[in-house]
Amino acid sequence: MVSVAVSKLGKTDFAFVQPGAKLNSVYYCENVLEQCLLPAIRHILNNDFLFQQDGAPCMHTVHHTVAYRCSNVPELTEPEN
Repeated sequence: MVSVAVSKLGKTDFAFVQPGAKLNSVYYCENVLEQCLLPAIRHILNNDFLFQQDGAPCMHTVHHTVAYRCSNVPELTEPEN
């Protein structure tokens, strides 16, 4: 899996999941969001951004990820079904 943040002002480097890693909400929050994407987004946009995910149920909609986003992302939009 790979993640990247994109805006009209720029993009982040790719955030790759380490081979063999157990991909779950904790890994996603601690390694993809906290260590890669959010620091890079804040570097480009400060805290003036709207965060959107695709709603993948295996990571994006579980309680741990939702709680992490509520604490660490200034504004969030959920995907429409």
